Amino acid sequence: MSTIRAVLRTAADDVSRTCDPADIATARDVIGSHLRRRRSLPTQPPVEFQAQLSLDLLPDDKAAVDTLLSAQRQQAANDALRRQKADAVAAELADPAAVLVRWATRDGADWSKLSTAVDEATGIANVFARHRPEREQAIEHEMLEVLREFLSSFPDASQKLMLYAVLAAGMDGAQRPHHAAKARALLERHSPPTTTDAT
Repeated sequence: MSTIRAVLRTAADDVSRTCDPADIATARDVIGSHLRRRRSLPTQPPVEFQAQLSLDLLPDDKAAVDTLLSAQRQQAANDALRRQKADAVAAELADPAAVLVRWATRDGADWSKLSTAVDEATGIANVFARHRPEREQAIEHEMLEVLREFLSSFPDASQKLMLYAVLAAGMDGAQRPHHAAKARALLERHSPPTTTDAT
């Protein structure tokens, strides 16, 4: 019997090295499954045996693990809240108007410097506009970068205007008239004025 216990202890020790001591449930499953395998002693005739496992921590160790897991969960919650707050502030400050509102509502805002404040607000908003939470760094944003590169590869303004017109037509074709109207409004604002010859 002592030989069987020694074999089982060695088997349990070998597999337990791969287990997380803080995850008793998984360790219990892994080691228990390992010990349930049929084994045999090199005797004549061979003696076959298998074992069942009852695994738990000592009370002090269990309390220490519970404290650690609780601290980890609290830290994860704090980190998530901190990221959400940072993302919300960055999203707000990506709008120049929101930056300007913060400037205008602070104590001692000098309204004689409004034009300078507008320029600074635009610069700040551009910086925050480049910030995107990891969960939002999806294919849509990658496609926007591709589209920017594509449009910038046409240096001639008339070529770009033609491409914008094609995009607006595509929005109409996709049954998105609201977006098409916005695109056409941009085209009208940025199209060079036409001149007519007087006769």
